[in-house]
Amino acid sequence: MPRRYAPASGLVSPRFSGIRTFARLPHVRDLDEVDVAVIGVPFDTGVTYRIGARFGPAAVREMSAMLRAYNPALDVNVYDVLSVVDYGDLPVVPGYIEDSYARIEEGLSPVLEAGVIPICIGGDHSISLAELRAVAKKYGPVGFVQFDSHTDTWDEYFGRKYTHGTPFRRAVEEGLIDTARAIQVGMRGSLYGPEDYDQSRALGFEVWPTDDVRRAGIPAVIEAVRRRLGDGPVFLSFDIDFVDPSFAPGTGTPEIGGFTSREAQEFVRGLAGVNLVAMDLVEVLPAHDPAGITALIAANVIFEALSVIALNRRPA
Repeated sequence: MPRRYAPASGLVSPRFSGIRTFARLPHVRDLDEVDVAVIGVPFDTGVTYRIGARFGPAAVREMSAMLRAYNPALDVNVYDVLSVVDYGDLPVVPGYIEDSYARIEEGLSPVLEAGVIPICIGGDHSISLAELRAVAKKYGPVGFVQFDSHTDTWDEYFGRKYTHGTPFRRAVEEGLIDTARAIQVGMRGSLYGPEDYDQSRALGFEVWPTDDVRRAGIPAVIEAVRRRLGDGPVFLSFDIDFVDPSFAPGTGTPEIGGFTSREAQEFVRGLAGVNLVAMDLVEVLPAHDPAGITALIAANVIFEALSVIALNRRPA
């Protein structure tokens, strides 16, 4: 039997009808009998180039109407296992990153305390720091896997410590990430210098630039990810610019030479068995996504993560 909360069926009501929630899930704030909550975090003033990702949650929800319940690749019906809701958006303060951090952390705390897995839709990548602060309050330092074309471990931009290029350096400094169980995959593009990847390694991350991934092969890298993460609680952060801009043009800092949408699915499916306790998907910028294909990929990446969580919880 399905769990308490599940999407409206496309066989009963048309997919173009109704209020736009993620995958047509009910919009619910009561966390009783909820396993996973999809949550929008519409903040984008931590960016250093293109703004507009504040509209990402709405765009991903719009394109998620096409999602169905059964994942044939993983052989799991998500809503037979999980009770999932769209929790709505967390409050933010446009233009004020530290005020927004406080509100995001406060907004996520009751979700985590209820034992619910939050899946956050950004917004720019700066929001991850606030999410990690809330997650670490619940679990302590967590394992961490990041699919991204940038490491986001720079020290500062324009003299500022909090931007979408710095969250994971701050997270390590604050003791939010267990760096012995932390890995970054997909980095590519031009750099400020050779030290850009070295600074991530110096912080304790295992780093797999795209060129190394291509040489080793995706199955080998997935095995490296699983080995690195181990059995403890894990935070998954997926920047949509991990996907090549020919597939995902709607993002703030695109880099060519990336992964296909099919490969993005493969990486997330490879996390089956990993103890995911929180996730975010960030940097969807609808103004540069006129056909909605970036938001469509983002919605499907979240569906793959939901499928992994369901597979992990499905009775033997």
